Amino acid sequence: MMAKTKTSTILIEVLKLQIGSISESIEREGKTVLGDSNLLSQEEITDFCLEFLQLLIELLDSKDPHDTASAQFHALEIFFNNLSKQLLIRGGRVEDLVRYIQFMQHTLIESLGTAKNISPQEIRAILLYLSGLFNEMILAVFRAYLDEKEKTIYAQEAELRETATPITEIWDGVLTLPIIGTLDSSRTMVIMEALLNRIAREHAETVVMDLTGVKSIDSQVSHHLIQMVRAIQLMGSDAIVTGIRPEIARALTSLNIDLGNVTTRATLSDGLKEAFRRMNIQVVKV
Repeated sequence: MMAKTKTSTILIEVLKLQIGSISESIEREGKTVLGDSNLLSQEEITDFCLEFLQLLIELLDSKDPHDTASAQFHALEIFFNNLSKQLLIRGGRVEDLVRYIQFMQHTLIESLGTAKNISPQEIRAILLYLSGLFNEMILAVFRAYLDEKEKTIYAQEAELRETATPITEIWDGVLTLPIIGTLDSSRTMVIMEALLNRIAREHAETVVMDLTGVKSIDSQVSHHLIQMVRAIQLMGSDAIVTGIRPEIARALTSLNIDLGNVTTRATLSDGLKEAFRRMNIQVVKV
């Protein structure tokens, strides 16, 4: 681990001597980049600038400012990570924040012009240090951006899975489950959890699973279907499978899938009629 170097000492001296002008410049740019779009209030931008400079000084004044595993470095990283998430939640663009961070770096570099008795080697060391430091902060911003994007995508996928397979109570004790598209393991678990909860809540006696929207079937899909049928039966309900088209029937036969103990009907309408018959319910046209 490197000891504290003259690089950090020079930067601390520059910051302390020019803290007012540096803070003013960073704050002014922040109000232009972030304030005009109402992403942050004027007070938030001011607090942001002061906190950033304080964290930077603490890092430079630490035992080893180059140590990316230090608590001081981690604190600065978290600061930018949280700021990035806050701006993204408010509709900000990650590229605007990156440009703002680059402006901070340029402001610090420009402030070196007033420093005295700095050798070319020391200038080079300072520039390399600032470049590495701010690159790490930009990476923190992008990590936060990707985290938020992944959360958004996951939430949207979960919502789509839920809305793509609506479970409807057609009659007291009768649920319908139309399955559309392809069944994978994750979607099966989502459907099964929602279905079992509905069976328990509605005290459903019969569940009609309609496969009209299933375009193709393989061993994995058929396994998931059997899983759902068994789960329904374990809950004490009857399972009726409808909408098995000829090509689906041929696929199930070729895969040696045994549906012998499962009631099947050609259409959803026929399946509902069977469910009503079992419950001694007679539906007549008025």
